[in-house]
Amino acid sequence: MNRRLILASISAVAVLALPGSVERVHTQAGQGAGVRPAWAWKPAMPAGNDGQVHVLPVRGKVYMLVGAGGNITVQAGDDGVLIVDAGVASMSDKVLAAIRTISRGPLRYIVNTGEREEFTGGNEKLAAAGSTIRVRMATAPRVADRLAKDRASVISYVTVFQRMSAPTGKVAPRVEEAWPDNTYSTPQKKLYFNDERVLIVHEPSGTDGNSIVHFRTDDVVSVGDLVDLTSYPFLDANAGGSIQAIVEGLNNLIDITVPNRKSEAGTLVIPGHGRLADQPDVAYYREMVVIIRDRIQDGIKRGLTLQQVKAERPTSDYDPRFGKNTGAWTTDMFVEAVYRSLGGK
Repeated sequence: MNRRLILASISAVAVLALPGSVERVHTQAGQGAGVRPAWAWKPAMPAGNDGQVHVLPVRGKVYMLVGAGGNITVQAGDDGVLIVDAGVASMSDKVLAAIRTISRGPLRYIVNTGEREEFTGGNEKLAAAGSTIRVRMATAPRVADRLAKDRASVISYVTVFQRMSAPTGKVAPRVEEAWPDNTYSTPQKKLYFNDERVLIVHEPSGTDGNSIVHFRTDDVVSVGDLVDLTSYPFLDANAGGSIQAIVEGLNNLIDITVPNRKSEAGTLVIPGHGRLADQPDVAYYREMVVIIRDRIQDGIKRGLTLQQVKAERPTSDYDPRFGKNTGAWTTDMFVEAVYRSLGGK
């Protein structure tokens, strides 16, 4: 036998015999509840939680603000400033200060991707700090009193407005100054702003009023609650959301995003929470949602109760990255919402 071949064979055997070099295979059943091997990777998912609002240049005219509750998208140019989502109310002053580091132009539009407080809490103060591009004189009879005020226009799907306001004689959950004043009920709303085509798309997911915003020239999509890289997706069945709508929304997002070489970069995605993403990140998130949905659906088909499904821990292999035991949206709440959405009793 060739001497080099013999030496190569001996070396290979020696490497296989080294401590720790044996391949480790683990199953969910073998790990036990809540137990992970010490070597298992838990990716760090840093968040802007130091009480400050941080500015991340994304591409072209588009920026991302982190630390104000939900992520905020800023598009700035000669026409002024457009933002997607407004963060929580308590961070409005810092959001305005961060926007002013990008542009001194007037804030013209606020697009709400949903009605949750972390995306709409800043509506009142931020809108009041802006000004509207008027299509007719503020004194015209057809212009409502509140639209005569100089403020940024707040855009949303119509059901977001309906849930933030209330019928006459009822008490609204939000003050009138925070309500959207420019709603749409069609599949899309289109703007041409700062020499860019801006497409606002109705994308029902966690609720029936979610929107995503595509900046077509810079190829950036701001998606709100549809993608949360720090948590499982939010789902409110009482507001028309469903797990199937979330999956369909993620599929539609993948359809309009294009990866660059080696599947990196290309279309950039600004999620509701977490770091800047691209198409492979969205695809991974979609697969996670589909796998968990199918596991819970299988439990329902086998006649399992909600508690029995929870006991099977259908999210266990994703919990290190997306799971939460405290806060406004926990893993248990997500599993229950999916269970109910799939018809579980």
